[in-house]
Amino acid sequence: MFETLQTMPADAILGLIAEHRNDSRPEKIDLGVGVYRNAAGETPVLNTVKKAERHLVETQTTKSYISTAGEPTFNAAMQAMTFAGAASDDRLVTIQTPGGSGSLRVAAGMLLRAKDAVTVWVSDPTWVNHVPLLGGAGLELKSYPYYDTQRHVIEIDAMLETLRGAPKGDVVLLHSCCHNPSGLDPTEDEWQAIMDVIVERDLLPFVDIAYQGFARGISDDNYVIRELAPRVPEMIVSNSCSKNFGLYRDRVGSLSHLSADTTTRDIVSSQVNNYVRTLYSLPPDHGAAVVSMILNDSELHAEWLDEVKKMRDRLQSMRVLLNDALVEKTPDRDFSHLVRANGMFCYLGITPEHVERLKREFGIYLVDTSRINVAGITEDNVGYLSDSIAAVL
Repeated sequence: MFETLQTMPADAILGLIAEHRNDSRPEKIDLGVGVYRNAAGETPVLNTVKKAERHLVETQTTKSYISTAGEPTFNAAMQAMTFAGAASDDRLVTIQTPGGSGSLRVAAGMLLRAKDAVTVWVSDPTWVNHVPLLGGAGLELKSYPYYDTQRHVIEIDAMLETLRGAPKGDVVLLHSCCHNPSGLDPTEDEWQAIMDVIVERDLLPFVDIAYQGFARGISDDNYVIRELAPRVPEMIVSNSCSKNFGLYRDRVGSLSHLSADTTTRDIVSSQVNNYVRTLYSLPPDHGAAVVSMILNDSELHAEWLDEVKKMRDRLQSMRVLLNDALVEKTPDRDFSHLVRANGMFCYLGITPEHVERLKREFGIYLVDTSRINVAGITEDNVGYLSDSIAAVL
């Protein structure tokens, strides 16, 4: 049976992790792996998560299965955080999923249950896993212009022109904030123009919100969701708790469907629960129980918002730190897009050859596209990093 299979190429990011781990140079820097890191280079467990976990250990009485939809208090809290009252509950159904990736995969399956052939428009570029998660499920993917690699700006006019030509009923995948990989988000005026086209063309918005709280704040980073919900009959939202709760390995996410009316919502609810049953049967409990406790406890919630702010502020300060260093050491190059971007990621804006030299000569690891995770920058390594970039340029 399996002798017909061939070896698959190694994942680029996982390969970088291994290369960095095996590099003996003490000054080596990892700018590739997509997790938040503090100033010490660690991916910490949030204090609020520790408090919630301790309470769970002391009070939880069973490890029995939960339902296909997951924990109701978690779903209600995630729905409230995502939509902020912009849509009535009688049009919404939210389920717990195994991370944001699980949410995207369930959404893909639901789209294909609703229609045999579905086209999803994704930004160029987009998160690399959008392609295997959505395309691998059987959806047809087409791209709309998004990032100008020369000027380091959003190609808003080209994006709008492309979406105006999308057939009615097609799906448009949007990054709610902290666009991965570019880090550049539309302004509110640009979002309004994008939403106008979606409404005019009767397109189905599919919003991926993986970094809520990492751009402007929890209550601001769902802007496109809050603005679109009253204007469209249907919408899909995939949410992740990996970054803003630091629950990467616990796989916590949610999927929300906004329907035109209560009857359709109930049909969608029955279908999505049935689909989950055929895919992974039941979601994991622990991480979602932690999130639910934090979001539903006023003191923990306030402390968590402060922790998210500290992560957000550190990411932005590292952008400023690197840009300031590069202004001094590469005065003929413009790296100001580093500061204009949001969240963990952005493009450095150098060639694959430069990337290879950074790795080979200086032990600095990033993907060939020059996408960097700014969480890998610290006050201790920014001097070496900027010197190395200046050297290869």
